[in-house]
Amino acid sequence: MTFRGVATRLRAAVGITGAQLWHHRLRLGLAIVGVVLAVLSVTLLAGAGLGVIDTGTQQFESADRDLWVTADETRITSAGGGGFENSLLDSRTVATEMETHDGVSNAVPLAFETIYIGTDPDDDFQTVIATGVPGSGSAVSVTDGEGLTGDPHYAGGTYDGNTTDEVLIDETTANSLDLGVGDTIYAGGSLSAARNGERTVVGISPTFEQMLGTPTVTMPLSELHATTGETGFEPATFITLSLEDDAQVETVQRDLQEDFPEYDIRTDQQQLEAVLGEQVLVLAGGVTIVGLAVVSGTALTVALLALVVHQQRRTVAALRAIGLSPRLLLVTVAGQGLVIGTVGGLIGVALTPPAASLLNHLGAAVVGFDGLVQTEPWVLAGGFSIAVGIGTLGSIVAGWRLTRRNPLEDL
Repeated sequence: MTFRGVATRLRAAVGITGAQLWHHRLRLGLAIVGVVLAVLSVTLLAGAGLGVIDTGTQQFESADRDLWVTADETRITSAGGGGFENSLLDSRTVATEMETHDGVSNAVPLAFETIYIGTDPDDDFQTVIATGVPGSGSAVSVTDGEGLTGDPHYAGGTYDGNTTDEVLIDETTANSLDLGVGDTIYAGGSLSAARNGERTVVGISPTFEQMLGTPTVTMPLSELHATTGETGFEPATFITLSLEDDAQVETVQRDLQEDFPEYDIRTDQQQLEAVLGEQVLVLAGGVTIVGLAVVSGTALTVALLALVVHQQRRTVAALRAIGLSPRLLLVTVAGQGLVIGTVGGLIGVALTPPAASLLNHLGAAVVGFDGLVQTEPWVLAGGFSIAVGIGTLGSIVAGWRLTRRNPLEDL
């Protein structure tokens, strides 16, 4: 066939495609909406899966620590709304011993406990996760007010020093209890301890709310142990280690592991994997959801375009009856799939960032994490590819099946 003949047939196919789309504008619009929804289901769910992993990585990295020390497995608990189990006993002594190791500049035990808080000793109290830290330091960021002044109550292990009665709260807690810097809060490990535990809010900190995904109160470690009755064995979840500038992380990690074989000593990435490893069923469910999103998005796109083509069976039969070749009809059908897939894909990709932003705002309000849905370029490209490539392929397959039918069956 000559070039002129090919061009003529192509122009005819384009003309027929345009006429079909214009004549059935409502069907065209509904098909595009369906493709848009298919694209959004892929991009948003895949973006959510990426965001969960990346958020966890960021929270461990934002703690600005080189190594994490734990006893046994790091288990997430649902008590009081979430947090970690405290399985590392005698944490102060262990931290002091590790701090004397070559290459270690700072060792900080962190404990997470469920406590009661309220604004009036005679009103109802609510439970939150309290984080105990030996001091404020660079690992605890403060967005309003000041950090904790220290932990004098520990007094070398005697717990005879003065208490600071200071707490840091997160923005969610501040808003829910209508608290600000300088206000009074009542907090304790039991209701009786809370009613007598008058404390002052010295600052607003998002650090541990972002790490745990739940409202938190941060206080000196010794005061947390005292109010929860755990001064005798001083439990902690982690001991976080900062290293000297010239120290090699792998070398210090190996040496510490040899000196302290009863503990697990991990880097940021290894600790994140250990925490997530405890949630293998949750992660498997998340991966399954993302996989189903891709499969369902693909299936929806194929089914939608196949339905659009199937609804044109009488038109196709009439065109074949007047002598139009099956090959030209396939080009026409493929053109419709290409147009619908391209327009729907572009709209779906364009709507993904604002939809992700809305979901991120909802996620921040509900679980305390920002950026749970991430719109990576390759995720957007994948959604667009499904809309265009799979949509066009589905149209061609549906069109090929129509051309195999006897035109008289549809006339």
